[in-house]
Parts: sequence; structure tokens; C-alpha cells
Amino acid sequence: MARPKPAIVFIFITLFLDIFGIGVIVPVLPKLVEELQGGDVQAAAHAVGWLGALYALMQFIFSPVLGSLSDRFGRRPVILFSLLGSGIDYLVLAWAPTIGWLYLARIVSGITAANFSAASAYIADVTPAEKRAAGFGIIGAAFGLGFIAGPAIGGLLGGFGLRVPFLVAAGITLLNWLYGAFVLPESLAPENRRPFTWASAHPIKTLSALRRWPLVFGLAGTHFLSILAGNIYPCLWVLYTGHRYGWNSKQVGLSLALVGVMAAIVQGGLAGRVIRVIGERRGIYLGLLAMTVAMACYGAATEGWMIYGIILIGSIAGIGSPATQSMISQSVPADEQGAVQGALNSITSVAGIAAPLLWTALFSWAIAPERSPEVPGLPFFGAGLVALAAAGLAWRAFRRAA
Repeated sequence: MARPKPAIVFIFITLFLDIFGIGVIVPVLPKLVEELQGGDVQAAAHAVGWLGALYALMQFIFSPVLGSLSDRFGRRPVILFSLLGSGIDYLVLAWAPTIGWLYLARIVSGITAANFSAASAYIADVTPAEKRAAGFGIIGAAFGLGFIAGPAIGGLLGGFGLRVPFLVAAGITLLNWLYGAFVLPESLAPENRRPFTWASAHPIKTLSALRRWPLVFGLAGTHFLSILAGNIYPCLWVLYTGHRYGWNSKQVGLSLALVGVMAAIVQGGLAGRVIRVIGERRGIYLGLLAMTVAMACYGAATEGWMIYGIILIGSIAGIGSPATQSMISQSVPADEQGAVQGALNSITSVAGIAAPLLWTALFSWAIAPERSPEVPGLPFFGAGLVALAAAGLAWRAFRRAA
């Protein structure tokens, strides 16, 4: 088996650190916000919600900007700029004296986290079409490993001080930036570059521009619905398992670690092999139907031990995302990969804004005191229907493109 190229290894590390940085904040950011709010838990809860929404909004706005800039100037400078910005952001978080500084840091972080679009375009540049699904599986593997390591290390370092995890994340990110400055080659050939225009970087216009490719536009809708359904995990996992099964933080941590391990296994290696055998189209269907089944099982599970078996089933859903991205990337020219990946990242951000509002509101309604009997699994049933609708959109897109 051929070794991955050093550039791909660097991209993997970059994406891992993005997720790691998000994860390392999870156990400590709410406490830091509470500290800066003078111990007012209610005010802290509102602030944490707004910080998350602001982060996703910045990603929505700036993902197509960085994607289009990478089409003009190359992937390398955009990725390095984003890494430097992320490192500075962690330092601001570490030394923030007031809540206002946290808002500033989240704005910067949302902008620089948009480097997913440039990193995805880099993968499309350096991998042949028949291996692109496996290449995009790198994103899922990085997510899985970052999701395991980030919260665990953040919680451990938080014991030495709430600001210590941010300093460690800053140091690692800036070292990666320095390493990339010397090692990362450019992936976009000069003949495949195109002029930068604000029209190509406008988030709304970028999304509407996807209509030029009917298959891409249809699969973009599939991508949105699958992300909307999948985002039920970070939004509701702790609340749901605590309410229904009485899980403590240790049990929640173990389950999330298993989710991360399975994501790394499936998207890091298994997805590419499966898609080579069954093809991207069937890979999309397989992933979305697995997600539908898993969501229904989560909603119906009456005992906590059942969750671990369902996680194994649900991990198959990780095949769908790289298959979708592979088909999209093969449908657009080389000089527009960055813009299209930026549009997909914006779609992800919109789903990241909508999901917390939708799933937490549905959960709150389902367990309200006047509800008799309560239906705590209702949000997961809803997410299953959304995943099934995503498969329906994919089927429609394939028929229209035929």
C-alpha cells in the first residue's frame, strides 16, 4: 500500500487541529464565559449560545471568500493564513480579560476555520478522480480523531487552569503553521487559476451559482440535510442521554470517544474501499440510509447500553459524506474547486446555525411537563426523516442529471 504524500499528511494534521481546537474548548469555554460573567450561569448560557451562532455565521460568510481566494492565489497561502489566524485566536482566548474579547476571538476563529474549503480543494487538486472519495475521507478521519482527543485533553488541561488549553492549542497550531510554511507545496497549477471576483465570493450568490451544475446543486441540498441531521449529536447528545438514561459525564465521554473512533475508522480507510467497490452513488445511498436507521434506533432505544451498538450501525453513515463530496468535485472544473468547496462549507455553517435551534426546541417540546407521555426520542425520529429526505434529494438529482 502506497504511503500518503507529505502534503496530504499535512492537510490531515491541519484539519485534525481545526477539530481538536474546537474540541479542546468544549469542556472549558462555558466555564470561562461564566467566570467572565461574574458567575451568572443564566447570562453565561445565553453568551455561549451567541458565541456558537457567531462562529457559524462567520464561517457561512467567509467560506466562499477563502475558497475563491484559493482559486486565484492558490491553496497554500490561504491555508497558511488560516492557520496563523487560528493560532492568534487561541492566544486571544487565553488572555481575554472581558467577554467582549471572547466575541472578537470567535469572529476571528469563524473566519479562519473556513480553511476547510481550501483544504478540501487541495485534496481535490492532488487526488485522481477515482481516489477522491478516499481523499475526502481524510476529513472524516481528522474529525473523528480530533473529536476524541480535543475534549479529553481540554478537560485534562482545564484542571491546571481554564486558560491553559487555549495556550496549548495556540502552540500546536502555530508550530503546524511554521511546519507548513517550509513543507506544504502548492497544489493548484497556474493554468487552473481564475480571477477573484466578489460575485464568486458572495455566500448567497455562490450558493445560487451552483445551479450551473444540476447534479452539484441537487447534491448540495443532500449535503445540507445530512449535516442538519448529523448535527443533532453535538446539540443534544449530553441532554438526551442524561435525561433518558441518567448518564454522567464519564458515560457521555465514553460514548463520544466511540463515535470518534468509528468515524476515524470508517472515513479514514473503510469509506474509500467501499466506494471503490460500489461506486459513489450507492455510497451516498448507503450512508444516508444507515443514518436514517441509526437515528430511528436512537429515538426508540429504551436502555443506555443499546446506544453503543447503535453507534456501530450509525458509523456506516460516514461513507455518505466523502462519496457526496467526491461526486461534486468531479462535476466542476479545476479552477472552481475552491469556490464550490467554499459554498459547501457555507452550507455546513447554515446547518450549524439551524440545527441547535431546531433539535433543542423539539427536545424541549417533547419532554415538557404537560406532555403525557413524553417522547424524548422525537428529535432523533425527526433527524431520521431529514436523512431520508436527503437520500430522496440525491435520487432526484441523479435522475435530473441522467
